[in-house]
Amino acid sequence: MDFSNQISNLFKPRERPHSPTAELSVKEGKGCANKDFQWLETNIPCQAACPAGTDIPGYLTAIADGEYEKAYRINLIDNIFPAVLGRVCSRPCESVCRHGYDGLGDPVAICFSKRSADDFSTQQPVILEPWFPASGKTVAVIGAGVAGLTAARQLKLMGHDVTVYEKHAAPGGMLNQGIPEFRLPREIIDREIAQITGLGIEIKCGVSIGDDVKLTDLIAENDAVVMAAGTLKPNLLNLPNHELPGILHGLDFLLQVNEGEVPTIGKNVVVIGGGFTAMDCARTARRLGADTAQWDLKVLYRRSKEVMRVTPGELEELDTEGIPLECHATPVAYLEKDGRLAGMKFRRTGSHEEFDVPADTVLLATGQFPDHSWECETEDFQSLEHFRKVFAAGDYASGASSLIDAIGHAKETADQVDEFLMGGKRREKSVKVEAAETTGRTREMDKLPRNRMPMLPVAERSLMGEVETGYREKDAAAEASRCYRCHFKFEIDQDKCIKCDWCLKARPRPECILMLKSIEHDDEGRAVAWESTDYVREMNLIWINQDECIRCGACLKACPVDAISLQKVSLFTDTNINNTGKNTENS
Repeated sequence: MDFSNQISNLFKPRERPHSPTAELSVKEGKGCANKDFQWLETNIPCQAACPAGTDIPGYLTAIADGEYEKAYRINLIDNIFPAVLGRVCSRPCESVCRHGYDGLGDPVAICFSKRSADDFSTQQPVILEPWFPASGKTVAVIGAGVAGLTAARQLKLMGHDVTVYEKHAAPGGMLNQGIPEFRLPREIIDREIAQITGLGIEIKCGVSIGDDVKLTDLIAENDAVVMAAGTLKPNLLNLPNHELPGILHGLDFLLQVNEGEVPTIGKNVVVIGGGFTAMDCARTARRLGADTAQWDLKVLYRRSKEVMRVTPGELEELDTEGIPLECHATPVAYLEKDGRLAGMKFRRTGSHEEFDVPADTVLLATGQFPDHSWECETEDFQSLEHFRKVFAAGDYASGASSLIDAIGHAKETADQVDEFLMGGKRREKSVKVEAAETTGRTREMDKLPRNRMPMLPVAERSLMGEVETGYREKDAAAEASRCYRCHFKFEIDQDKCIKCDWCLKARPRPECILMLKSIEHDDEGRAVAWESTDYVREMNLIWINQDECIRCGACLKACPVDAISLQKVSLFTDTNINNTGKNTENS
């Protein structure tokens, strides 16, 4: 009998089973356990905060490596409008960026970097490949704003025929109706919409549902209908003298300007509100009245500056452009003189103090709601057997929000429509785990300061010229390299660890690697509690605290017994499931 193979097998290292208390459910491959998704949410806070689920570490790494087309494509897959959002996104990702934790500096300029992916790419149209073959199903989308266009694109990639109906003369919704051109150039909007229509989606502009086409007919003629008509019904303040001329809702004012009209405004302009629209109204009004002698403009808001819903940096630009802001001012009444608007009375929020502000023009940036007047009567809906074919997306479903919120909601709606049309889910999220040798970063990158966005000089600012001029290429690469690349995971193999203190001596932060007395896991293997110690005699294990880890790799280099592993962990969408005649995957 030949014992050579049996003897050699005795000395082969055995593959140990994956520990149930490891950070992830798999060492490599696809994970679908709850703790896998929780790891992503905890460890990649920027992606978790993005309503569209954008792979932010992925595209920042690509930019740092000079791969701008790759970075743009990553964004395009996830958030539909990379160049647009690189200018006007509300940036929920930046406030949770790990680089902004106490003692670590400023968050990465994620939004500006997104723009860089477009600025330094070829800017040729990118037409994505469909995820599934043609389904033979038809979908009507009402509204060609970001939510409607997002839903339309997603559904087309899923194989459905999509027609979008838009009552205005051009698609884009708030992009070209509510955002000034000095913040968002129109050629950027047109180019990214063309990438959607390039998939074979028809947009019928100048068609008003309810007037030109009945909603009931649209429902009867299609397999599904998505209502994404936005929030166009203004919230007007029902105060004394509200019928006076000179009072205009901010969105109506911006629409007029964005369509080439020059609204008549007085010499004393008051903007009421503390959000995106208020900032756009004030800065637009400043440009319209810049050459008018004795001209006055002021923004008043009823709450504090800290809770204003504005893009980071906008308050600074408001100040740069010489526009005063007064907070804690609640509007009480419009003031009339000789039948004309003469001012507004305000009450100091939280007190009885009142004061007057002269005004012959008031711009109300006080919110808006969905307009349901074009929908069919309730009886019509109830009489339809296929009422379940109707879905709502974006602000029309959830109320006024941000662009990125509307995009994220529309993506979810598209998945629901596809599940309805095809009888089951065809796209499932999972966690992809890959072995890695390095993060590609150095400690020197941690010390780089955040790059400021270059701005057009105030004297050169107009209604048309873009104020933010974009990073230089070297600054774009430097800013992207600041990202910690939180999609990498360092973990100590407790079976290999000899409990020396080399990794502890190498750690850059006091809490990133801990000596533990004990650690508690729940039934799914997730760490839920632990007790640390400063004494070696009390230590039972050394553990990497993932939330405090800045992915520097110092521990990996310091370990003398190769007990620390490195993996790249990514959110992944698998489209290789039921109801498809095609094997496709997209991340």
